[in-house]
Order: sequence, then structure tokens, then C-alpha cells
Amino acid sequence: MLETILLIVSVLIIAVVLLQGDKASDAGQIISGGNETLFQNMKERGFELFISRFTLVLGVIFFVISLILFLK
Repeated sequence: MLETILLIVSVLIIAVVLLQGDKASDAGQIISGGNETLFQNMKERGFELFISRFTLVLGVIFFVISLILFLK
């Protein structure tokens, strides 16, 4: 039962991470010298905030289930 839930959570994590915004292009500006926006405090709003928090929740669930299965 827990293995099935872990599989579902794993697939959901992959899907949610793919839905997230492209933050890698911001990190790529370090090399190109466009770092004036690198250290600005950019707030997530709306759907982006929801996806970010949902990813965090799924990650915690994944960790807890994996730990339970390991200790079992």
C-alpha cells in the first residue's frame, strides 16, 4: 500500500517540478554578467506560489513515506 502511494507521490513530484517556472535562466545570468537581477527579492505569487508550496509538501510526504518503508 505504501509503495503505491510512494509511486504516485513520485510521479506527482516529477509533474509539478516540470510545471514550475524556468529559474535556470536566472541562474545562467551569473556567467553572462547579468547579475543585477540575481540578488533581488522576487516574490512568488498566485499559481507559482501554489506550485512551489505543493512541491514542498510532496517532498516532505515522499521523505516520510521513504523513511517509514526503510524502517519497516
